Amino acid sequence: MDTSALTATPNGVVIAYRDSAPRGAGSGEGKGVPVMLVHGMGGDARTWDRFARRLTAAGRRVVAVDLRGHGRSARTSSYRFSEFAADVAGLCEHLGIDAVDLVGHSLGGHTGSLMAQQYPGLVRRLVLEEAPLPLREHDPVPEIPSHRPTPAELWHAMTSMARNPRAVFAFDRSMTESVISQFRTPNPMWWEELPGLKSPTLLLRGVHRGSMVDPHLLADALSLLPNGAVREIPCGHSIHRDRSAEFAGTVLPFLTD
Repeated sequence: MDTSALTATPNGVVIAYRDSAPRGAGSGEGKGVPVMLVHGMGGDARTWDRFARRLTAAGRRVVAVDLRGHGRSARTSSYRFSEFAADVAGLCEHLGIDAVDLVGHSLGGHTGSLMAQQYPGLVRRLVLEEAPLPLREHDPVPEIPSHRPTPAELWHAMTSMARNPRAVFAFDRSMTESVISQFRTPNPMWWEELPGLKSPTLLLRGVHRGSMVDPHLLADALSLLPNGAVREIPCGHSIHRDRSAEFAGTVLPFLTD
């Protein structure tokens, strides 16, 4: 399995990624469309190593990206959600990939949802793991089970997802305020685009303390998606890390159906 550390420069920003082919397959080969894995804030491509091995064992080509400001990718002066999405879409163009199955965690999940909305046809199937849902105008503060996380708890939950602690030190902490602020700012356009989202979408929510997905917003999003499903798993914010077998058992059939 090729796990070479590679880079591309979409939108003038150096983006690092890993491109893994199934055993015995050549570069760019695998069953079906490639699977794009997008980590959350504070992580990097390595957080997906275990799941990537499951995918390549199933014959899939896997591309795991370091978002701008994370891992080996370049730091920048701007960390807008639209820029994260444009970077990953640009990486697909660089690799000559015209369709992917995208699995995104937290910030990576929101990035994937924007890609599916803004680049029609690029995302064949979409998995949103614990991706905080945007607010609409006049929405109350999102309901989080047990309590509303403090900024310190949000920071801990996001950064603790990295399997390798060194990833935290490679993370540009200057983006934290910007990312959290964007999640707390209403984005009615995101909701307006949901009914037109053609990608079959699986939304994964943890039901233990630490989940960042408001159940009421989740229900509203599901009612608007033309082809959406929800799976709740007894876990906190990082399902693929803390409940890896159940995560794989849920996501793999969805990607291969």
